[in-house]
Amino acid sequence: MSSQELVTLNVGGKIFTTRCSTIKQFPASRLTRMMEGRDQEFKMVGGQIFVDRDGVLFSFILDFLRTHQLLLPADFSDYLRLQREALFYELDPLVDLLNQEDLLLPRPALVEVQFLSRNTQAFFRVFGSCSKTIEMLTGRITVFVEQPSTLTWSSNSFPPQMTLLPLPPQRPSYHDLVFRCGSDHTTDNQTGVRYVSIKPDNRKLANGTNVLGLLIDTLLMEGFHLVSTRTSSSEDKTECYSFERIKRPEALTMNKTLKPETTLSEQSQKKK
Repeated sequence: MSSQELVTLNVGGKIFTTRCSTIKQFPASRLTRMMEGRDQEFKMVGGQIFVDRDGVLFSFILDFLRTHQLLLPADFSDYLRLQREALFYELDPLVDLLNQEDLLLPRPALVEVQFLSRNTQAFFRVFGSCSKTIEMLTGRITVFVEQPSTLTWSSNSFPPQMTLLPLPPQRPSYHDLVFRCGSDHTTDNQTGVRYVSIKPDNRKLANGTNVLGLLIDTLLMEGFHLVSTRTSSSEDKTECYSFERIKRPEALTMNKTLKPETTLSEQSQKKK
């Protein structure tokens, strides 16, 4: 690659080196006029083009020029300033993407776990603002119910053999699921046990506190953070655990119909 194919810009004291073609890909932009020496505001100083603008924000602009995508950090908040810079450089496709600010903002995903321990049983209800989180948990959680095996001795001197029947947790709606574990009485006055297993952990747990700990660990491993705990009421003593995960915004891709050649053709027609 020859040195003529590269250009170095000093934007507000920050140095950027890139291809000339990267800077000039939008003929209607001010950056193209800068590269062709048709904009007197930009000066060549020591072999570098000096631009008296914000260098930090220019890094996002250069990334857009390289990828035709706008992907900003989750904690980014300078939308108006970045839009001002895009207007200064006359990059209309980038301005259009920045006008979709509602799509660029990070969206928090919320999960609440309700846990009630009563006698020998524990009850769980999980609410999620994002149905995909509930679907993920549903696919990982299995409730195993004890049932008498059909292959048992007929003599009353032998206790019936028990088998475990796997069941998914119940889904009252797209945004919640419920399940329980522990010992309970069946219709024929026999005591059965419900176990809970949460993948990738292979254990079958009947103790509610252990299941709660494993469920919390699962959410933490998925990037959620515990933000609060509370007791919903003094009567049933339901414990509520609230989690939050910041979902990073997806990259917005420039409309592919907005090509530099099209923009240049439109300019020529306007001049005629």
